[in-house]
Amino acid sequence: MTDSDPNQRLGRFVETPVAGETVRAFVPPPLPPVPTIDVLVLLDRLSLAERALGRLDGITMLLPRQELFLYMYVRKEAVLSSQIEGTQSTLTDLLRFETEAQAGQPIDDIREVSNYVDAMMYGLERLEELPLSLRLIREMHARLLQSGRGGTKDPGEFRRSQNWIGGTRPGNALYVPPPVTELDNCLGAFERFMHDDQSRLPALIKAGLLHVQFETIHPFLDGNGRIGRLLVTLYLCVNGVLQKPLLYLSLFLKTHRADYYRLLQEVREHGQWEAWLDFFLAGVAETANKAFDAATRIVDLFKEDRERISAQSDRAGSSLRIHELFQQHPFLTANQLVEYTSLSAPTVNAALADLQRFGILEEITGRKRGRVFSYRAYLTILSEGTDPLPTTA
Repeated sequence: MTDSDPNQRLGRFVETPVAGETVRAFVPPPLPPVPTIDVLVLLDRLSLAERALGRLDGITMLLPRQELFLYMYVRKEAVLSSQIEGTQSTLTDLLRFETEAQAGQPIDDIREVSNYVDAMMYGLERLEELPLSLRLIREMHARLLQSGRGGTKDPGEFRRSQNWIGGTRPGNALYVPPPVTELDNCLGAFERFMHDDQSRLPALIKAGLLHVQFETIHPFLDGNGRIGRLLVTLYLCVNGVLQKPLLYLSLFLKTHRADYYRLLQEVREHGQWEAWLDFFLAGVAETANKAFDAATRIVDLFKEDRERISAQSDRAGSSLRIHELFQQHPFLTANQLVEYTSLSAPTVNAALADLQRFGILEEITGRKRGRVFSYRAYLTILSEGTDPLPTTA
């Protein structure tokens, strides 16, 4: 029977000239895969992933400051997603950059991460008036590459030239995406599947399919990985699987990047969608469980530190106000605290001394003037897994 022919899951190759040589560019078949996804073999993984997402949604409803956790988690994802693309910035670098404290990494790296935060927040806000679509993806891409090293890579525009992945030239590339002549058809089918409800596939399965298809089409000259990872979260929010955009897979994909790249290729070369989806759903469950754990520990930390301040500080009122500001900005200077709280400089300095004595805050410059304070325990929880990937010589 034709509909059980596994070859229908395979794409076709088109010979295309690039940089003086002819290469075989891959054109994927449209989604959903035929034969259809065997959801039965994925049921256990799917159930665990859905349960973990439900738990994560539940804890965020209990957070005293939902928007604060989201603010920090978005930044953590921006750092991780950018590290996969080769930046060396850490979460600490980004937060110090944003609070205009002294930055430690090359400014281009930090700007790329900051652009990613901007693109994410723009996309989430834009969903209130625009459906998830190629138009929205292009608008987010324009924000992602608005400055820094990506500015020359056609921000907000689908590519008009051939690209490739891996290798030193197209002829020895690991993978060559569809040629420009096939791009419109591939993207049109991709957008139709985003809005398709005929396949009756669970939203989590569809999110996993869409991610691979986007990476396979590789429609931009730069930024495909970052937009493709963000697409998963946006799709789950639009389809009600997540109430808040708190699922970000970059840490899982960074940790298991060899398996990730291998499984993408196995889908392209052999139609192995189920193997990819098994990996993807395991990543969703692990990521959601880690986010739940982090949220729980942050809530406990804030509560314990508030109780310690209330019980031990002679100036609990002002110290608590400053503690609250450090929950929003883990790096601050004394001058910024005077500005944000309208407290006097002596009051702020006395409260900072208290918070240092309690082990809540740490001064990180060693200077007498322009001192920068950090909320170390909070940063430790937020920064888990965000050390840059080792650079290869």
